Amino acid sequence: MAKAAMSSGFAADARERWARRGLQLVGATMAYNALEAAVALWAGLRARSIALLGFGLDSVIEIAAAGVVFWRVAVEARGAARPRVEGAERRVRRFVGLTFLLLAGYVVLYAIWSLWAGAAPSESLAGIVLAVASLVVMPLIAMGKFRVAEALGSGSLRAEAKETLACSYLSFCLLFGLAANALARWWWADPAAALFMVPWLVWEGIEGLE
Repeated sequence: MAKAAMSSGFAADARERWARRGLQLVGATMAYNALEAAVALWAGLRARSIALLGFGLDSVIEIAAAGVVFWRVAVEARGAARPRVEGAERRVRRFVGLTFLLLAGYVVLYAIWSLWAGAAPSESLAGIVLAVASLVVMPLIAMGKFRVAEALGSGSLRAEAKETLACSYLSFCLLFGLAANALARWWWADPAAALFMVPWLVWEGIEGLE
């Protein structure tokens, strides 16, 4: 009995350590996305770039998702009882699923408007630097969150990590669109590339809501 109690105590301590690491990663995501949103919206207004403005709005959606996941991980980091942790997990997973659907809606509307209006992504040095930084930073944060999600068995944190990867993909789309327009005048490349992500976003959203 004593050994079982000790083992249970070690397991609880390990989960709390993983949860604290998760808090750091999700907190870093929120801080970076806040900076990303501010820079993207500022640069988008200056360059009159729908692509950059949309990128900033996407960051706002991701801040909302990261915020509720931060609360869920904080519940576990405080050593809450399993029923409370599992209840938080279910509620947060549904909310993250909703943000996936919002993100899919944003991508579809942005792509349709861009293709209809023939709007090429406007060049912006700040936007290019931001997109490159997101391509480097966000996959690293996502990988860390995947490890923590596996250790905690948290579907909500795993889903939010996938949303972080979606941000990286949108950064790639922005850079690809800027390069394709500059080199080949393929003004449609950015919205077309973004549309490839929509089925995956919808699938993740429906899975979360269910």
